[in-house]
Amino acid sequence: MAEKVNLSIDGKPCIAEKGQTILSVAAQNGIDIPTLCFMKEYAPYGACGVCVVEAENMPKLLRACSATVSEGMVIHTDSEKVRKVRNIAFELIMSDHDADCLGPCRINCPAHTDCQKYIRQIGEGDFAGAVSTIREKIPLPASIGRVCPHPCETACRRQKVEEPISIAFLKAFAADEIYKKGTKVIPEKAENSGKTVGIIGGGPAGLTAAYYLSLSGHAVTVYDKMPHMGGMLRYGIPEYRLPKAVLDREIEEIENLGVTLVNNFTIGKDATVAQLRAKHDCILIANGAWKSSALRCKGEDLDGVFGGIDFLRAVALGEKPAIGKKTAVVGGGNTAMDACRTAVRLGAEEVSIIYRRTRAEMPAEDIEIKEAEEEGVVFRYLTNPAEILGENGKVTGVKLQVMQLGEPDEKGRRAPVPVEGEFVTLDLDSVIIAVGQKNDPAGFEDLPLTNRGTIAADDKTGLTALDGVFAVGDATNKGASIAIQAIAEAGRTAKAIDAYLCGYEWNYKEPVLSARKESSLDFSDREKMSRAVMPHRSADERKHDFKEVNLGFTPEQAMAEAKRCLECGCHDYGHCRLIHYADKFDIDCKKLDGEYHPCFTEERLVVIERNQNKCILCNNCVRACAATGKELLGLVGRGFTTVIRPECRDETIIAQCTDCLLCAHACPTGALRVLKK
Repeated sequence: MAEKVNLSIDGKPCIAEKGQTILSVAAQNGIDIPTLCFMKEYAPYGACGVCVVEAENMPKLLRACSATVSEGMVIHTDSEKVRKVRNIAFELIMSDHDADCLGPCRINCPAHTDCQKYIRQIGEGDFAGAVSTIREKIPLPASIGRVCPHPCETACRRQKVEEPISIAFLKAFAADEIYKKGTKVIPEKAENSGKTVGIIGGGPAGLTAAYYLSLSGHAVTVYDKMPHMGGMLRYGIPEYRLPKAVLDREIEEIENLGVTLVNNFTIGKDATVAQLRAKHDCILIANGAWKSSALRCKGEDLDGVFGGIDFLRAVALGEKPAIGKKTAVVGGGNTAMDACRTAVRLGAEEVSIIYRRTRAEMPAEDIEIKEAEEEGVVFRYLTNPAEILGENGKVTGVKLQVMQLGEPDEKGRRAPVPVEGEFVTLDLDSVIIAVGQKNDPAGFEDLPLTNRGTIAADDKTGLTALDGVFAVGDATNKGASIAIQAIAEAGRTAKAIDAYLCGYEWNYKEPVLSARKESSLDFSDREKMSRAVMPHRSADERKHDFKEVNLGFTPEQAMAEAKRCLECGCHDYGHCRLIHYADKFDIDCKKLDGEYHPCFTEERLVVIERNQNKCILCNNCVRACAATGKELLGLVGRGFTTVIRPECRDETIIAQCTDCLLCAHACPTGALRVLKK
């Protein structure tokens, strides 16, 4: 019978067999000691150095994977000394780990949607799977895919070859395609929690929170002041960009989860915030930013002056604002583009955009500017309203100050400055001011506001100063932003609300990620493949109605476009032990940034791709291969330039890799990837 020894690990008494390693005893007692190179099937190797522990009365730290226990040992796995050495070990490993955990598309998406995964699924023809992946972060894929300004595409590395992937349109395509086929993607829903949540606001933020809270098992009621749900997706974005039938079917899917939708409900009139708080276990305020920002120039109060958001909302409600034959829209964002193109469709004969900078500085999407130009909109750059002119209380024109670009501002944009004494007068029947939007605090007076006039809420959890009252989206903190930003905040806050209702602690933390240096990337060997062009209606046809401009991709177009993806993110991110521990110990991946060991990617083992960029020389693959008797892998070189390479002298042995793959399964970082052959 094996001799027993008594010891203590992190204050927990343990009984072990003599000769056992500290690592194995800790594992038996539910104590996690990090390690990257240990495999229980093989003898300890000790390459990674992260499994160090401290034993009382011993001057040096011990490697838990090889050090054996002895009677009376007192082990500390997380002492200050251990953390310092362990962190240095991780930082050294990460300093030579030239790899992406996630693709830049996913990182740059405010909701961190797994773009790479759903694009791959589309490329494989798995459209339902793609929608399921998207809805992990975005419950309105068909709608958001049509209107999102796609920061994911701004970061897409395919543009280093030619053009970025059409990520947003692919999102809309997948959702449209499964709808055409009648395919249902039904998410798993938790059991009824017995808790209720009231959400004020049925826009993208409110609907997103409702979706995820319902899936968590809570009873959700959404209250909205407008006749229909959708918020700015319905009342701020024109029909030609987002058909309301598309939005309606996505809202219906949320309602089918059991979410109760209450329209024509005004806070302060139908109920107060306090009354709703008393009715529900908690409430979420997601009321958006419904007030148009003022221009602050003389004549702004004249008849014929419209706020951009007010104008678009009126049109969405079926009204026809009296803009006359000549109108001008002040502003350079997407709302300004929506307003000018809507004015064209209402029959205005002359529509102008007034913008104080040049096109290069214009924040609107390039495609929106281009299509507005095609529809006859005149862009008057480097001009700014000095006064809105009028007679008898009615707009007759605008006096424009001529501008020039001066020095860059704090954001790097060249500040527009007036050209002294130079003005241009424009005859007009109306002016639409689309220079921003802000929160309407009416009905929310009990909530503390920021100096911007928005609701003050915790950036990570959405919790306000009132217990059980959360707030997200355009009404909070920094104010109005893009829909995907509101969706991201709502998804995060839904988790905080779930924790609040269920009584557990939840703290959001940005994950630690490894990322390649953009300056070192070289895609010159990639075949150039043009970005798929979205089929659309001609300007002469589309400018006379509000039917959707874009006609959508065919399955063949979508699949071909998806296959342009460079798949930057690591295939093994979810199982990578290196990044798991780097995140757990909050490692600075770039603290010891410097030169990398020789990096390359090769497929000499036929069914296995070897990416030396990700290799940490743990030697797991070498030992696993040696145990099979093949011994195809080995360390080559000395010191910093050491790499692992296969010896491929016997092709018949290499063919056996197909049925083995032990090396790939042993890799802790994703440096080895099994290929589909």
